[in-house]
Amino acid sequence: MVAEKFGHLSARSIMPPLYEILDPYLIWLYHITGYSFPDFLLGTFVLALLTVMIGEFTISLVFLINRRYIDEQTNEILRYQNLSVDALAAGNKEAYIASNKMANEAFGKSFFMQIAMSAAFLWPIFFVLTWMQFRFGEVDFRILFTEHSVGFACVFVALYAAAYMVFKRIKRRIPYFRRINEILDTYRKRTTEMKTLADIATKKPQSA
Repeated sequence: MVAEKFGHLSARSIMPPLYEILDPYLIWLYHITGYSFPDFLLGTFVLALLTVMIGEFTISLVFLINRRYIDEQTNEILRYQNLSVDALAAGNKEAYIASNKMANEAFGKSFFMQIAMSAAFLWPIFFVLTWMQFRFGEVDFRILFTEHSVGFACVFVALYAAAYMVFKRIKRRIPYFRRINEILDTYRKRTTEMKTLADIATKKPQSA
């Protein structure tokens, strides 16, 4: 059940200027049907879908900007990983330790790069939740057949997950995102070039 204060600003006086500008356009999403609860669900779902799209677009831009660096890191990972496996197969312990150390460092750089890039995907969530706090901070939703209630954030998270699944299904149909996925597919294919300990195991029976 939605409180009667649905959509009323709880702290208009402290709303930052950027939110003041966007507020009339964002709140319009919540007045489509004229019924508060359906409007909240529909408006929040559309807002969540826009949030997913903006996040996907932002992280794709960050990826394209850093693509050269990512290529270098990918090449280093493949190179040192394969060298370490070859050294282990040859019984060269010193070369294996050195190559494995370099491979781990390259993996570490790549890992932290992915964490940094994830921020580009997540920032719209916090931006939207901040705006929703101004608009729906005092709104509660009672859970059916219980005396408990949840706030707007819980509803947004649930609808965000649904919006993410919807966008995931249609993303490859959008030319821009299809191109980004094709580029990412080349990186996935490159992982097949990486040697593992299983390659050593398969070679031993042949040499016996």
